[in-house]
Amino acid sequence: MSGTGTFSLAGRPDLEAIAQWVRPGSTALDLGCGDGLLLKYLRETKGVRGYGVEIDDASVLACVKNGVNVIQSDLERGLAGFDAGSFDYVILSQTLQAVRHTEQIVGEILRVGRQGIVTFPNFGHWSQRLQIFFAGRMPVSDVLPYQWYNTPNLHLFTIADFENFCAGHSIRILERLALHGGRAVKLMPNLRGTLAVFRFENAVF
Repeated sequence: MSGTGTFSLAGRPDLEAIAQWVRPGSTALDLGCGDGLLLKYLRETKGVRGYGVEIDDASVLACVKNGVNVIQSDLERGLAGFDAGSFDYVILSQTLQAVRHTEQIVGEILRVGRQGIVTFPNFGHWSQRLQIFFAGRMPVSDVLPYQWYNTPNLHLFTIADFENFCAGHSIRILERLALHGGRAVKLMPNLRGTLAVFRFENAVF
């Protein structure tokens, strides 16, 4: 998908997928928003109104330069500053595996947002399995470039694991997309997808 503004999300297929799911004119909260690229894109191409939450000083400054409303805060402390149902979407891109309190974060996403969207690397990809099986070592790849001793990833989980998590926490999955090399994977996604994108909501209201 290409943008209609002066830039696009080329090179970030997970953000492209998110952008396709977000309705024009809606509201969004991007947790761990980095430089605010996604929010800027959504604002310029779909008229989306939103805020970012980011803890890194340089990223907060980059958000300001991109004209993105940003709040400097630690996600691990929750989203107490936001009322329930404040946003149509709450987005967490490639960060879920790096937070300590997964259940709390997902719960806050669905408290503050009507829907949640998360992306994460799929540790169930066949190449990761083979590295563990044959080499007996933690896998390293383009999607997971870190060594075991310096990785920011605290939770190693798969597409199937996240689906089971949702089933056990009364979360309804609305859409799921597995990606590899920037392309959608439909056949055996837990085995062949390196990156997962999920859109979900509370199943119980």
